[in-house]
Amino acid sequence: MSRKGWFNLEAATPANLIPDSQFFEAEPAFASLKLSKTTRLYGFAACFAILYGFGTIISLAGTGFIVGFFKQLELMFKPTRIITSIIFLASVAMIFVGAFVIGSGLLCIILVIVQFLAYIWYTLSYIPYARSAVMGVLGRTV
Repeated sequence: MSRKGWFNLEAATPANLIPDSQFFEAEPAFASLKLSKTTRLYGFAACFAILYGFGTIISLAGTGFIVGFFKQLELMFKPTRIITSIIFLASVAMIFVGAFVIGSGLLCIILVIVQFLAYIWYTLSYIPYARSAVMGVLGRTV
């Protein structure tokens, strides 16, 4: 019998796969907390958002070592990037506020999306005419 690929997906049958209901209703590690499926999913989302926020901070620190921390701050707060930089940094900070102070996984995910979009717009500011090209693709004029 030959195997195709690493996982041999042809051999997977419904009998050896875990059904969705069993996956979510299996005995969780913190069973004494009596968390609902929704609460567990919000907890998962909040953990993802926190890790994404820490990853962004580490990324900024890494580029700070390459360019220099003060030079990076100077570049971030040039007039063409100041609004995007403020939105980007505020969304990073608000992820942690949403997770630890407010305790809302949904808010954390929304802030991750805002942070991601602000980071893309911030990055495009370093490429000549990139923002204009994106706005042209989106059907707007600059």
